[in-house]
Amino acid sequence: MDKVKFAVIYYSMTGTNYQLAQWAAEGANQAGAEVRLLKVHELAPDAAINNNPVWKATVEATKDIKEASSDDLDWAEAIIFSVPTRFGNLASQMKQFIDLQGGIWAQGKLMNKVVSAMSSAQNSHGGQEATIKSLYTSMMHWGAIIAAPGYTDASIFKAGGNPYGTSVTQGQDGKMVEDVKDAVIHQAKRTVEIAKWLKKGKE
Repeated sequence: MDKVKFAVIYYSMTGTNYQLAQWAAEGANQAGAEVRLLKVHELAPDAAINNNPVWKATVEATKDIKEASSDDLDWAEAIIFSVPTRFGNLASQMKQFIDLQGGIWAQGKLMNKVVSAMSSAQNSHGGQEATIKSLYTSMMHWGAIIAAPGYTDASIFKAGGNPYGTSVTQGQDGKMVEDVKDAVIHQAKRTVEIAKWLKKGKE
């Protein structure tokens, strides 16, 4: 059986979701997937980015990461999204990326993708779960298969116990409050595993 084609698609302003995405890519690689690490297009003006040293540093650090496209979604058999919350919902950059997929959605190219999601906020009740569930609503419209981690591994409890997808709090010092690396790697491996089951069954 060919390797599962796995896309990690993220948006990150301060680097938190970029780090989550890197760990997800690591987990998918460990599970034997063919992995693409991708960012969505930035919508904010240069003036806003340049006035925020952390944001500017993140943009500079990720300048060589390829921007996600419809072709990447068509290619992928499994996808993990990582996105910060904005007022309990998706950051506009990720929302626009999803909204632009009407063309391939109409062609039936988004159905049966295995998808999972992660999120972050600046406090422990900042909308992480709502953001993940909002993204899953769009995935239902795609006809995707949602691979939520549930409570399938001890690492999930260690990371704060979010069954919808790994979520993290970014502290005032810019560092993650929860220890989530193992949970992210497990979530990615689980997503690949479910995609393998489906791929094998279809074949």
